[in-house]
Amino acid sequence: MTGIIMADAIRAPALRFSPYCWRIRLALAHKGIAAEGVAWRFTEKERIAFSGGTRVPVLVDGATVVTDSWRIVEYLDATYSDAPLLPRDAAGRGHVLFINAWVDAILHGAIARCVLKDIHDLLAPGDVDYFRQSRERAMGRTLEEVVSDRATTGVAAFRAALAPVRTVLRQQMWLGGETPDYADYILLGSLQWARCVSRFELIAGDDPVAGWHRRGLALFDGLLEKAPRAG
Repeated sequence: MTGIIMADAIRAPALRFSPYCWRIRLALAHKGIAAEGVAWRFTEKERIAFSGGTRVPVLVDGATVVTDSWRIVEYLDATYSDAPLLPRDAAGRGHVLFINAWVDAILHGAIARCVLKDIHDLLAPGDVDYFRQSRERAMGRTLEEVVSDRATTGVAAFRAALAPVRTVLRQQMWLGGETPDYADYILLGSLQWARCVSRFELIAGDDPVAGWHRRGLALFDGLLEKAPRAG
C-alpha cells in the first residue's frame, strides 16, 4: 500500500481530526496494513483532484485510488481478505451500514454543537474563512452561537443520542460483538474527531459508553490514545 491521504487542516501538522480518516486508520490497523498518512487541508482541493473527488480520505494502493470511507472499507475487505472489517452476510453488513448512517446523520451534528468553535480556533490561516462560512451556512448560526449551550443542552443532546449504543454495550463488549469490527471504528473515529480538537468532555465517566471508549483508545497499541491532542 503506497499511501492514504488524511485530513489535516490544523496549524499543528501532527493533529489529525477527520472522523472519516480516523475510521480508515483504524480499519488499516485492524488489517495489519501499514500506510503513510499525507497531510491535507480543506482548501487544497487540487491536491486530491486525481481522485475525482473533493474530500478525504483518499486511499492510494498502487495504481488503485479509492475515495469515501465506506467504499474504502469494502475495497480493503475485497482486496485483503484476512481480518474482515464487515460481516460477510448481507444482514450483518446492513446493520453496520445503519450504524454508519446513524452516526453521520445524528451523532455528528450533536458532536459539532460541542466542538465546532474549537476546530475553528485550531485551523491554519488559509482555512479559517472557508470553515466558518461553510459551517455557519450549514448550521444557520454563527459558530459562537452553535456552541454557546454546549455545557448544558449541547452535551445533554449528545449523551441522549448515545442511548442505542448504551443499550448494546450493556449486553456485549463491542458493537461488533466479542471483538471490535468496523461498527466500533465508525463511532470511535467520530469520538476521536472531538477528542483531538477539544478538551470538552462529551462522555460522562460512569456511562457504559465510557468503558467501551477506553477499550477503544487502547486498541492497536494505543493508536487513538497516543494521538496528539489540542490544548
